[in-house]
Amino acid sequence: MDQEARILIKAHELFNRYGVRSVSMDDIATSLGISKKTVYQHYTDKEALVKAVFTSVIDQNKTRCCQDRAASENAIHEIFHALDMMQEMFAQMNPIVLFDLQKYHPAVYQVFYQHKSEFIFNMIKSNLENGIKEELYRDDLDVDVIARFRIESIFLPFNAEVFPDNRTRLLHIEQQLGDHFLYGIANTKGQKLIQKYKKQRVKS
Repeated sequence: MDQEARILIKAHELFNRYGVRSVSMDDIATSLGISKKTVYQHYTDKEALVKAVFTSVIDQNKTRCCQDRAASENAIHEIFHALDMMQEMFAQMNPIVLFDLQKYHPAVYQVFYQHKSEFIFNMIKSNLENGIKEELYRDDLDVDVIARFRIESIFLPFNAEVFPDNRTRLLHIEQQLGDHFLYGIANTKGQKLIQKYKKQRVKS
């Protein structure tokens, strides 16, 4: 692994653990056992590093979503894949990350916001449309409204005013909201599939 990639991975790890604001370029260099000068050779300032980290996360998210869709048996199976991905992403994430981006790195937050409002929205909307065609979701859903609701519910646990204990319960909150969403959109046939996939997850 080259030095630039090592810096990117370590920065992402530290941002997830402590938030973006509280991690300095010195912290990243020290954690890697390299000089701060070496970090600056690859990233001109912290803003450039933060942008590189979250651009990489977004690109990985896009790739994973497309792979999961291709590997899914149906729309509900795709959501279970998405829940697994979220579990991996949020397991070690400090909820303050999004707040730090919005307040201290607004240009990077805008990149994230665009990803959320375009790519993620379209993925959710098309999943809803596919689930209705497959007769797994309720046919009275307004897919535009429900897709927007789902996006906001995904990121709601990061709001400390709504969930003051989100630092230690982020994953649990996400799982609860995911279940609520899934059972809310599924018809009787779909709910049977939900139970099937839940049992498979427990066994594995």
